[in-house]
Amino acid sequence: MLYTFLLTLLVIDCVILMAAVLLQAGKGTGLAANFGGASSSPDAFIGIRQAGNLLTKTSWWAGGIFLGLSFVLQMMSTHTSAPRSVLEKGLGTQPTNAAPPPTSAPAVPLEPAPTTAAPTTAAPTCTQTTKPQTTTPKK
Repeated sequence: MLYTFLLTLLVIDCVILMAAVLLQAGKGTGLAANFGGASSSPDAFIGIRQAGNLLTKTSWWAGGIFLGLSFVLQMMSTHTSAPRSVLEKGLGTQPTNAAPPPTSAPAVPLEPAPTTAAPTTAAPTCTQTTKPQTTTPKK
């Protein structure tokens, strides 16, 4: 809000500054006349000091306000758009809008189950043949 207000003041001040500079009368002699041209008086090189009229004072004040507002707006804009490092963020933070994984649906296998039953291999049964005990006569 304040930034927009100051920016609007800067644009208005810029328009006033342009109007004040463009409406001022020139000194009458150009650059070519100053160096060996029509007049050779010392006042022609530096220019005659004129009384400060309204347009001169307006251009000085508008220029100062323009520089001041530009500096303040520059300081305000650097604090809001400073880039932030990725490392400044916490490592353990998770987004709050992430939906939890569904727990009611069963897990779906990646490959479909085979339609035919696979042959089952039973473990070999160990059958021992028992020999009949031979009885020896007792002595």
